[in-house]
Amino acid sequence: MIDELLNQNFAGKFVRKNLTKLVREGANVPVYVLEYLLGSYCASGDPEIVADGLNTVKKILSENYVRPDESEKIKSIIRERGTLKIIDKVTVTLNEKRDSYDAFLSNLGTKGVSIPAKFVKQYEKLLVGGIWSLITMQYFFEEGQKSSPFIIDELKPIQMPNMDMKELFDGRRQFNEEQWIDLLLRSCGYEPTQFEPRVKMHLLCRMVPLVENNYNVCELGPRGTGKSHIYKEISPNSILISGGQTTVANLFYNLARQQIGLVGLWDVVAFDEVAGISFKDNDGVQIMKDYMASGSFARGRDSKNAHASMVFVGNMNQAVNTLVKTSHLLVPFPEAMIDSAFFDRFHAYIPGWEIPKMRPEYFTDGNGFIVDYLAEWFREMRKRHFGDAINKYFKLGRDLNQRDVIAVKHTVSGLLKLLYPHEEYDKESVRRCLEYALELRRRIKEQLKKIGGMEFYDVHFSYIDLETLEERYISVLEQGGDQLIPDSVLNPGVLHTVSAGNNERLGLYRLETQITAGNGIIKTSGFGTNSLAKESVKVGFDYFKANANHISASIKVLEHNYHVHLVELHNTGSPDTAALVTFIALCSAIIGKPIQQQMVILGNMSLGGSIIPVENIAESFQVAHNSGAKRILLPMTSVRDIPTIPGELFTKFQTGFYADPQDAVFKALGVE
Repeated sequence: MIDELLNQNFAGKFVRKNLTKLVREGANVPVYVLEYLLGSYCASGDPEIVADGLNTVKKILSENYVRPDESEKIKSIIRERGTLKIIDKVTVTLNEKRDSYDAFLSNLGTKGVSIPAKFVKQYEKLLVGGIWSLITMQYFFEEGQKSSPFIIDELKPIQMPNMDMKELFDGRRQFNEEQWIDLLLRSCGYEPTQFEPRVKMHLLCRMVPLVENNYNVCELGPRGTGKSHIYKEISPNSILISGGQTTVANLFYNLARQQIGLVGLWDVVAFDEVAGISFKDNDGVQIMKDYMASGSFARGRDSKNAHASMVFVGNMNQAVNTLVKTSHLLVPFPEAMIDSAFFDRFHAYIPGWEIPKMRPEYFTDGNGFIVDYLAEWFREMRKRHFGDAINKYFKLGRDLNQRDVIAVKHTVSGLLKLLYPHEEYDKESVRRCLEYALELRRRIKEQLKKIGGMEFYDVHFSYIDLETLEERYISVLEQGGDQLIPDSVLNPGVLHTVSAGNNERLGLYRLETQITAGNGIIKTSGFGTNSLAKESVKVGFDYFKANANHISASIKVLEHNYHVHLVELHNTGSPDTAALVTFIALCSAIIGKPIQQQMVILGNMSLGGSIIPVENIAESFQVAHNSGAKRILLPMTSVRDIPTIPGELFTKFQTGFYADPQDAVFKALGVE
């Protein structure tokens, strides 16, 4: 059915993707180069014409495409013939000493090739990143010549020369939404029948940066899921930067040359392998933050504007369910970028772990748009904005701040541009895009909550239907942190607390206590080399020896040995303060009575039993909530800080208060 609709509405604008695969296996050229040629010679339903066209394309590639291992042979042919048409990637630099432009041909391996200034003015991308082109090369040499004898006489970028948007809009009207999604996926090389609807949405969202200006998105997941494929192969308007060092001059603006960087010359700048990103300049990350927030950046005396979207893709080395419980889902980024202000600029986080690893059957043999046509359509859509579509039917919930609203509208706009470029969408279409956009932005906020604390507490994203006034809340599937604190009864001597670790981040800790017959000796494990933590345990044990009889007259402290083990559940390093919880754990273990279910105990004490208030009480409540706690035990000295806890968060718990260490034991054990 899709093939018939393509023939009727997009004649000459599509290609059989298996032809691309067939030719690609023998030539390592980008997809848009191949499909430009296939579209020129094989755009027919007649098998004979396709066969002849295929032979022509193969001949062009065999005779004109420069393979790196045959570069010397091609150079020789150019010299002997005087001229030759070749396909190669051309990158241009300004030779300041000679006041001329020099070209570098990647596969031919020649530097200093003379290129007319008219091509550089016409195609500025030659100066940054380079362009695959069909080039007519000439050879001229005379005695004493210092410059390269190779000269570019003609240059034609391998792209569509123009774009008829009316034709696209008219053609789109003949497809339903499902058919159009399948066509888009086929155009990118995927076989849509192999993917679930949710995975299709993830694959579509990878295309949003190509149609939206200044769209910031990250996708992290397992290896082999094709995260960088679209940005490398599908569009000549995007550039993929492999993980490694980059500079402000290269990315944003070169002050010495007065020249705009990648963000001004490409529609999408994608960073592959985010773990390896680093800036040679100290202010690199700060300038990137400014650009991602506003689409502008300051260099020298001026503020520069650009429209490139920023994409960050990378691999996860740990299972998602483990990271959700113990850390955050932005761990693959380098340490210099683990900054809440940086990540708050992200509009979306695509869950790459939900996309299957690519296998042969996931790649299509059916018809799809020539990627040049697709790329030009995408580029044209960047001039339009569909974000106000939400306002016609829905209102966003109160937990979304201004950055959240902008992010959600960006994603909705991008998805609608892909699905309904003619702007003929209905309420349910907007709803599907809106719910997906809310989820992608909330995924970012959930990580910010873990990195930045209470500043990012408002993550309960919702939207209100303007017709029915019904409010719907949107969740993220992977949030399973409530399993850290089980809902079952724990063994005596086992409890949970929230404290700042030696890296100063709040985390959840489990204290496990074992008691055996002995003579009053305590051992610790799991505390690493943190002497403050071990000293804190000793304070708790000494207080236990002096005051255990106040808990129960039957306790014989010196007839047992004790082993206290610490479990770091958020990888935050061992805590400096554990005296009070050590005392409570020892009492629980020796009495044989467990702590109340799903309880977190906050607070600390001195050797004399003076209670120390909780620091960062609101963030401690948030960590406890994320970890699955239903009860919290607080010192009375912290009552004055309760107003700093958001009311919605405070009501999630059954909260108890204690006045002194003995009172804390009774309240923790549920003894009146």
